[in-house]
Amino acid sequence: MFEALSAGLFNGLIYAAVAVGLALIWGITDVLNFAHGEFLMLGMYAAYWMFTLGHVDPTMSAPLVACLLGFVGFMTYSLVIRRLQKGPPMAIILATFGLAVVLQQLAFIFFTPDYRSLPDTLISGSISLGGISIGRPQVVTGIVALVVIVALFFLVYRTRWGHALQAVAEDRQVAALVGISPDRVNAQVWVLGSAVVGLAGALLTTFFYVFPSVGTVFGLMAFVAVCMGGFGSLPGAFIAGILIGLIEAMTGYFVEPALKTVSVYIVFVLVLWYRPHGLFGRW
Repeated sequence: MFEALSAGLFNGLIYAAVAVGLALIWGITDVLNFAHGEFLMLGMYAAYWMFTLGHVDPTMSAPLVACLLGFVGFMTYSLVIRRLQKGPPMAIILATFGLAVVLQQLAFIFFTPDYRSLPDTLISGSISLGGISIGRPQVVTGIVALVVIVALFFLVYRTRWGHALQAVAEDRQVAALVGISPDRVNAQVWVLGSAVVGLAGALLTTFFYVFPSVGTVFGLMAFVAVCMGGFGSLPGAFIAGILIGLIEAMTGYFVEPALKTVSVYIVFVLVLWYRPHGLFGRW
Protein backbone atom coordinates (compact mmCIF):
# COMPACT_ATOMS: atom_id res chain seq x y z
CA MET A 1 0.00 0.00 0.00
CA PHE A 2 2.77 2.46 0.90
CA GLU A 3 4.46 1.72 -2.41
CA ALA A 4 1.22 2.53 -4.24
CA LEU A 5 0.85 5.74 -2.24
CA SER A 6 4.40 6.79 -3.07
CA ALA A 7 3.89 6.11 -6.77
CA GLY A 8 0.60 8.02 -6.68
CA LEU A 9 2.26 10.97 -4.97
CA PHE A 10 5.04 11.27 -7.55
CA ASN A 11 2.60 10.80 -10.45
CA GLY A 12 0.39 13.42 -8.85
CA LEU A 13 3.27 15.88 -8.80
CA ILE A 14 3.66 15.38 -12.55
CA TYR A 15 -0.06 15.95 -13.10
CA ALA A 16 0.22 19.02 -10.89
CA ALA A 17 3.05 20.51 -12.97
CA VAL A 18 1.05 20.10 -16.18
CA ALA A 19 -2.10 21.46 -14.51
CA VAL A 20 -0.37 24.47 -12.95
CA GLY A 21 0.95 25.52 -16.37
CA LEU A 22 -2.58 25.34 -17.75
CA ALA A 23 -4.07 27.12 -14.72
CA LEU A 24 -1.53 29.94 -15.06
CA ILE A 25 -2.53 30.63 -18.66
CA TRP A 26 -6.23 30.28 -17.89
CA GLY A 27 -6.16 32.36 -14.70
CA ILE A 28 -4.15 35.29 -16.06
CA THR A 29 -5.15 35.51 -19.72
CA ASP A 30 -8.65 34.05 -19.37
CA VAL A 31 -7.95 31.66 -22.26
CA LEU A 32 -8.54 27.92 -22.04
CA ASN A 33 -5.75 26.32 -24.06
CA PHE A 34 -7.08 23.05 -25.45
CA ALA A 35 -3.70 22.44 -27.08
CA HIS A 36 -1.91 22.29 -23.72
CA GLY A 37 -1.67 18.50 -23.84
CA GLU A 38 -0.29 18.63 -27.36
CA PHE A 39 2.41 21.03 -26.16
CA LEU A 40 3.45 18.31 -23.72
CA MET A 41 3.48 15.83 -26.61
CA LEU A 42 5.78 18.15 -28.58
CA GLY A 43 8.09 18.37 -25.58
CA MET A 44 8.22 14.59 -25.32
CA TYR A 45 9.05 14.16 -29.01
CA ALA A 46 11.68 16.91 -28.83
CA ALA A 47 13.42 15.16 -25.94
CA TYR A 48 13.02 11.77 -27.62
CA TRP A 49 14.65 12.86 -30.88
CA MET A 50 17.41 14.74 -29.08
CA PHE A 51 18.26 11.49 -27.34
CA THR A 52 17.85 9.31 -30.45
CA LEU A 53 19.71 11.55 -32.89
CA GLY A 54 22.04 13.53 -30.67
CA HIS A 55 22.46 11.19 -27.69
CA VAL A 56 21.45 13.98 -25.31
CA ASP A 57 19.85 12.55 -22.18
CA PRO A 58 16.37 13.96 -21.38
CA THR A 59 17.58 15.17 -18.00
CA MET A 60 20.11 17.31 -19.86
CA SER A 61 17.86 18.40 -22.71
CA ALA A 62 14.88 19.28 -20.46
CA PRO A 63 15.86 22.98 -20.04
CA LEU A 64 16.35 23.31 -23.81
CA VAL A 65 12.99 21.65 -24.45
CA ALA A 66 11.40 24.05 -21.96
CA CYS A 67 12.83 27.00 -23.90
CA LEU A 68 11.62 25.47 -27.17
CA LEU A 69 8.08 25.06 -25.86
CA GLY A 70 8.19 28.54 -24.38
CA PHE A 71 8.83 29.80 -27.91
CA VAL A 72 5.92 27.67 -29.19
CA GLY A 73 3.71 29.26 -26.54
CA PHE A 74 4.86 32.74 -27.54
CA MET A 75 4.14 32.08 -31.22
CA THR A 76 0.73 30.64 -30.37
CA TYR A 77 -0.17 33.75 -28.45
CA SER A 78 1.26 36.17 -31.02
CA LEU A 79 -0.16 34.53 -34.14
CA VAL A 80 -3.43 33.10 -32.86
CA ILE A 81 -4.64 34.28 -29.46
CA ARG A 82 -3.83 37.98 -29.71
CA ARG A 83 -5.52 38.26 -33.10
CA LEU A 84 -8.72 36.68 -31.78
CA GLN A 85 -9.00 38.40 -28.40
CA LYS A 86 -11.31 41.11 -29.66
CA GLY A 87 -13.68 38.53 -31.13
CA PRO A 88 -16.13 36.22 -29.38
CA PRO A 89 -14.63 33.94 -26.69
CA MET A 90 -15.78 30.89 -28.62
CA ALA A 91 -13.39 31.81 -31.44
CA ILE A 92 -10.37 31.39 -29.17
CA ILE A 93 -11.68 28.12 -27.75
CA LEU A 94 -12.21 26.70 -31.23
CA ALA A 95 -8.81 27.99 -32.34
CA THR A 96 -6.93 26.22 -29.53
CA PHE A 97 -9.00 23.08 -30.10
CA GLY A 98 -8.18 23.22 -33.81
CA LEU A 99 -4.50 23.73 -32.99
CA ALA A 100 -4.60 20.62 -30.79
CA VAL A 101 -6.09 18.56 -33.62
CA VAL A 102 -3.56 19.88 -36.14
CA LEU A 103 -0.57 19.18 -33.89
CA GLN A 104 -1.78 15.67 -33.10
CA GLN A 105 -2.46 14.81 -36.74
CA LEU A 106 0.93 16.18 -37.81
CA ALA A 107 2.53 13.94 -35.19
CA PHE A 108 0.67 10.95 -36.63
CA ILE A 109 1.89 11.85 -40.12
CA PHE A 110 5.54 12.54 -39.33
CA PHE A 111 6.14 10.18 -36.41
CA THR A 112 3.58 7.40 -37.17
CA PRO A 113 1.25 6.01 -34.47
CA ASP A 114 4.05 3.84 -33.04
CA TYR A 115 4.68 3.82 -29.32
CA ARG A 116 8.29 4.77 -28.67
CA SER A 117 10.39 4.58 -25.54
CA LEU A 118 13.94 5.40 -24.58
CA PRO A 119 16.52 2.87 -23.41
CA ASP A 120 18.39 3.40 -20.17
CA THR A 121 18.86 7.06 -19.28
CA LEU A 122 20.94 8.75 -16.59
CA ILE A 123 18.15 8.25 -14.04
CA SER A 124 17.04 4.72 -14.99
CA GLY A 125 16.62 2.11 -12.29
CA SER A 126 14.86 2.11 -8.95
CA ILE A 127 15.56 3.41 -5.48
CA SER A 128 14.45 2.36 -2.02
CA LEU A 129 12.71 4.88 0.21
CA GLY A 130 12.10 3.51 3.69
CA GLY A 131 11.91 -0.01 2.35
CA ILE A 132 9.61 1.05 -0.51
CA SER A 133 10.94 0.45 -4.02
CA ILE A 134 9.98 2.99 -6.66
CA GLY A 135 11.32 3.90 -10.08
CA ARG A 136 14.07 6.52 -10.02
CA PRO A 137 12.70 8.34 -13.11
CA GLN A 138 9.34 8.88 -11.38
CA VAL A 139 11.05 10.15 -8.24
CA VAL A 140 13.35 12.54 -10.10
CA THR A 141 10.56 13.81 -12.34
CA GLY A 142 8.25 14.32 -9.36
CA ILE A 143 10.91 16.21 -7.38
CA VAL A 144 11.78 18.43 -10.36
CA ALA A 145 8.06 19.09 -10.88
CA LEU A 146 7.73 20.11 -7.22
CA VAL A 147 10.73 22.44 -7.45
CA VAL A 148 9.34 24.05 -10.61
CA ILE A 149 5.92 24.51 -9.01
CA VAL A 150 7.42 26.11 -5.88
CA ALA A 151 9.51 28.44 -8.06
CA LEU A 152 6.41 29.33 -10.09
CA PHE A 153 4.43 30.09 -6.94
CA PHE A 154 7.25 32.31 -5.71
CA LEU A 155 7.31 34.21 -9.01
CA VAL A 156 3.56 34.73 -9.06
CA TYR A 157 2.92 35.53 -5.39
CA ARG A 158 6.19 37.00 -4.09
CA THR A 159 7.69 39.12 -6.86
CA ARG A 160 6.84 42.46 -8.42
CA TRP A 161 6.39 40.74 -11.78
CA GLY A 162 3.93 38.34 -10.19
CA HIS A 163 1.96 41.25 -8.75
CA ALA A 164 1.71 42.62 -12.28
CA LEU A 165 0.30 39.28 -13.43
CA GLN A 166 -2.30 39.35 -10.68
CA ALA A 167 -3.21 42.93 -11.52
CA VAL A 168 -3.85 42.00 -15.15
CA ALA A 169 -5.92 39.02 -14.04
CA GLU A 170 -8.03 41.23 -11.78
CA ASP A 171 -8.66 44.13 -14.19
CA ARG A 172 -6.82 44.63 -17.47
CA GLN A 173 -7.95 48.23 -17.97
CA VAL A 174 -6.89 49.37 -14.52
CA ALA A 175 -3.57 47.54 -14.92
CA ALA A 176 -2.97 49.37 -18.20
CA LEU A 177 -3.70 52.72 -16.50
CA VAL A 178 -0.88 52.14 -14.00
CA GLY A 179 1.63 51.28 -16.73
CA ILE A 180 1.29 47.49 -16.94
CA SER A 181 0.98 46.19 -20.49
CA PRO A 182 -1.66 43.42 -20.53
CA ASP A 183 -0.46 42.26 -23.94
CA ARG A 184 3.12 41.85 -22.74
CA VAL A 185 1.98 40.07 -19.58
CA ASN A 186 -0.19 37.70 -21.58
CA ALA A 187 2.72 36.82 -23.85
CA GLN A 188 4.99 36.21 -20.86
CA VAL A 189 2.40 33.97 -19.22
CA TRP A 190 2.02 31.88 -22.38
CA VAL A 191 5.79 31.50 -22.55
CA LEU A 192 6.05 30.47 -18.90
CA GLY A 193 3.06 28.09 -18.90
CA SER A 194 4.22 26.39 -22.10
CA ALA A 195 7.79 26.10 -20.83
CA VAL A 196 6.59 24.32 -17.69
CA VAL A 197 4.65 21.73 -19.67
CA GLY A 198 7.61 21.31 -22.04
CA LEU A 199 9.91 20.58 -19.12
CA ALA A 200 7.45 18.02 -17.76
CA GLY A 201 7.17 16.40 -21.19
CA ALA A 202 10.93 16.06 -21.57
CA LEU A 203 11.29 14.32 -18.20
CA LEU A 204 8.31 12.06 -18.88
CA THR A 205 10.21 10.40 -21.71
CA THR A 206 12.48 8.76 -19.13
CA PHE A 207 9.71 6.34 -18.13
CA PHE A 208 6.60 6.93 -20.27
CA TYR A 209 5.83 5.95 -23.85
CA VAL A 210 5.96 8.65 -26.52
CA PHE A 211 3.11 8.57 -29.06
CA PRO A 212 1.02 11.16 -30.95
CA SER A 213 -2.01 11.06 -28.64
CA VAL A 214 -0.06 11.10 -25.37
CA GLY A 215 -1.07 14.73 -24.93
CA THR A 216 -4.70 13.70 -24.65
CA VAL A 217 -3.88 11.47 -21.67
CA PHE A 218 -2.18 14.19 -19.64
CA GLY A 219 -4.16 17.08 -21.12
CA LEU A 220 -7.48 15.69 -19.92
CA MET A 221 -6.09 15.10 -16.45
CA ALA A 222 -4.76 18.67 -16.42
CA PHE A 223 -8.22 20.01 -17.29
CA VAL A 224 -9.76 17.87 -14.56
CA ALA A 225 -7.20 19.12 -12.03
CA VAL A 226 -7.73 22.77 -12.98
CA CYS A 227 -11.52 22.48 -12.80
CA MET A 228 -11.47 20.40 -9.63
CA GLY A 229 -9.04 22.72 -7.89
CA GLY A 230 -10.79 25.90 -8.89
CA PHE A 231 -10.84 27.56 -12.28
CA GLY A 232 -7.54 29.41 -12.68
CA SER A 233 -6.37 28.73 -9.10
CA LEU A 234 -2.70 27.72 -8.99
CA PRO A 235 -2.84 26.21 -5.46
CA GLY A 236 -6.04 24.44 -6.41
CA ALA A 237 -4.50 22.92 -9.54
CA PHE A 238 -1.48 21.80 -7.51
CA ILE A 239 -3.51 20.07 -4.81
CA ALA A 240 -5.98 18.57 -7.30
CA GLY A 241 -3.10 17.18 -9.40
CA ILE A 242 -1.67 15.37 -6.38
CA LEU A 243 -5.16 14.18 -5.43
CA ILE A 244 -5.65 12.69 -8.90
CA GLY A 245 -2.39 10.76 -8.64
CA LEU A 246 -3.38 9.37 -5.25
CA ILE A 247 -6.88 8.43 -6.43
CA GLU A 248 -5.42 6.52 -9.37
CA ALA A 249 -2.94 4.71 -7.14
CA MET A 250 -5.49 3.72 -4.51
CA THR A 251 -8.02 2.58 -7.10
CA GLY A 252 -5.40 0.42 -8.78
CA TYR A 253 -4.36 -1.05 -5.43
CA PHE A 254 -7.74 -1.67 -3.78
CA VAL A 255 -10.11 -2.10 -6.72
CA GLU A 256 -8.87 -2.63 -10.30
CA PRO A 257 -6.16 -0.87 -12.34
CA ALA A 258 -8.52 -0.63 -15.33
CA LEU A 259 -10.83 1.60 -13.24
CA LYS A 260 -8.21 4.20 -12.31
CA THR A 261 -9.36 6.80 -14.81
CA VAL A 262 -13.04 6.14 -14.11
CA SER A 263 -12.51 6.75 -10.41
CA VAL A 264 -10.87 10.11 -11.11
CA TYR A 265 -13.84 11.29 -13.16
CA ILE A 266 -16.30 10.07 -10.53
CA VAL A 267 -14.53 12.13 -7.87
CA PHE A 268 -14.35 15.05 -10.31
CA VAL A 269 -18.12 14.99 -10.89
CA LEU A 270 -18.80 14.71 -7.15
CA VAL A 271 -16.55 17.69 -6.38
CA LEU A 272 -18.25 19.88 -8.98
CA TRP A 273 -21.65 18.64 -7.82
CA TYR A 274 -21.08 20.02 -4.32
CA ARG A 275 -18.65 22.82 -5.21
CA PRO A 276 -19.34 24.06 -8.78
CA HIS A 277 -16.43 26.50 -8.59
CA GLY A 278 -13.95 23.82 -7.54
CA LEU A 279 -12.24 23.18 -4.22
CA PHE A 280 -10.46 26.55 -4.13
CA GLY A 281 -12.52 28.51 -6.64
CA ARG A 282 -14.01 31.91 -5.99
CA TRP A 283 -17.70 32.04 -5.18
